Amino acid sequence: MAQNIEEVLVLLEGIIVDYRARQSPLAYFPALYRAVTLRVKRGIASGEFEDGARMDRFDTMFANRYFAALDALRGGVAVPKAWGVAFGAETRAKTTILQHLLLGVNAHINFDLPFAASAAAPGTALSGLHSDYLAINAILAQVYDEVQDVVDGLSPLLHILDHIGGRTDEAVANFSIVTARDEAWHEATRLNVETGEQLARSARSLDRRAALIGDRIILPGAPIGMAFDLIACTESSDVATVTDALLRVA
Repeated sequence: MAQNIEEVLVLLEGIIVDYRARQSPLAYFPALYRAVTLRVKRGIASGEFEDGARMDRFDTMFANRYFAALDALRGGVAVPKAWGVAFGAETRAKTTILQHLLLGVNAHINFDLPFAASAAAPGTALSGLHSDYLAINAILAQVYDEVQDVVDGLSPLLHILDHIGGRTDEAVANFSIVTARDEAWHEATRLNVETGEQLARSARSLDRRAALIGDRIILPGAPIGMAFDLIACTESSDVATVTDALLRVA
C-alpha cells in the first residue's frame, strides 16, 4: 500500500508496465488514474487546495482501495463486486477503450470514493473536506477532456455514441463524473455516521449498485450495444499503442 501520493504514482506506474507487457486492456484505467494523480500532485504543490497535506492523505487512501482490489485479484481471493466486473472485462471480446475506462472509473468513484472520503475526514472533519473535494472536479474535467481527445483519435467511430441514446442506455451514454462524485459525497456523509453491521450493509449495497452500473456499461442494450460492437471492430486494439497515448496525458 502507498504511504503518500508519490508512492501512489510509483505503484500506478508498476501496474501499467505489468498490464502493458501482458497486452491487457486493464492498463487503460491506471494510465488515466496516473494523469489525474499527477494533476492533483501539482495542485498540492501550487497551493490549489485549502489543505495540501490532507489532500495528499485523501488521494493516498483513495488509491489504496484500488490497490487493495488488485492485490485481492492477484491473491486469488474475493474482490469487491464492482471491481470484479471491471477486472472481468480483461478478456471480454468487443469491449471498447471507453468501456474499459468507464468500468474502472465507475468502481472507483461509485464504490471506493465514499469510503475514502469518510476515512480521510472522519466525523465532523468531513464537512471541512468538501471544498477541496469539489476542487478536484475542475482537474477531472480537464483530464477527461484530454483523454476524450486521445480516445477519439484511436476510435474513429466513437462519435456515433453522440447520436444514440435512451433511458436504458444512460449508464454509458450519459455517465457523468461530476454527478457520480456528487452522489459519492452524499454517501460519504451517510457512511460517516454509521458503524458495525449498519456500515457493513451499506458497503454491500454500494458494491452491488456499482456492480450493476458496471454490468450496464458492458451490456448497455440496443442500440448502444450494437454501436459498441461496431466501435470495437474499428478502433485500435493494440494495448501498447492505446496505453502509450493515454500516458501522454500528464
